Amino acid sequence: MSKVKIDATRYGPWALVTGASSGIGHAFAEQLAANGINLVLAARRLSLLDDIGRDLAARHGIGYRAVRLDLAEPDFLDAVVDATRGVDVGLVVSNAGDMNLGEFVATPHNQLVTELRVNAESHLSLAHHFGRSLAHRGRGGIILVSSLAGIQGVPWIANYSATKAYVLSLGEALHRELVRHGVDVTVLVPGATATPMTARFGADKTAMGRLMMPAAACAAEGLAALGRRRATRISGRMNRVTVALTPRSTRVRLFGRMNRSMADRAGAPAYHAR
Repeated sequence: MSKVKIDATRYGPWALVTGASSGIGHAFAEQLAANGINLVLAARRLSLLDDIGRDLAARHGIGYRAVRLDLAEPDFLDAVVDATRGVDVGLVVSNAGDMNLGEFVATPHNQLVTELRVNAESHLSLAHHFGRSLAHRGRGGIILVSSLAGIQGVPWIANYSATKAYVLSLGEALHRELVRHGVDVTVLVPGATATPMTARFGADKTAMGRLMMPAAACAAEGLAALGRRRATRISGRMNRVTVALTPRSTRVRLFGRMNRSMADRAGAPAYHAR
């Protein structure tokens, strides 16, 4: 699955996509545009967003707005509010995130806090702001992007997995709360996916690389799950089988071993007692 049809009346006429400049966010933007939904594209690289927006507008006849957004900044929501003023946002794809690879105690505290803000607090702020407006509107949807790492703790990306667990729990709860207001909430739970972030750590050159999903297929599963009003969706059949058949403690050990190996190759922070 790489493309999916969604209800543009229910989830349009505009959608906000964070992290839209690459990876899964870019794939979401592409598929929403193909469904005729106008886009507010948000990421840190404004010039790249403009290039993407112009391309999608030319190919699919949609409107777009691009906004430079750093989710680690405490007032990032102000920029989102300004960028969406005057447009009817029917769908929010809260996708942006980043990962610190390395041993927890060896990673600088400020990097961990930034990771927490980007991966957890940003989803909270976007879900709260747009949850209110969509509930008032009486229809629409929110997709929160978590990770397979959020289903259990994962050593060597301990803070990342904890932030993604927060997103998963938040979305599962909001799925129940907002449905009575006509708002659909789905948490997409990607496993290993071919994105610039995974390539940055060399994951594409490991055994994991052979199992990576294309970003387009991952985004399509998220949109399909939203259309079916599912609370969560683990992307990829192999990932769903792994979670269903492998005990949690085993996943912690196996995923941790893979990440430590990847961290060693990447020269990621490790703590050495004196």
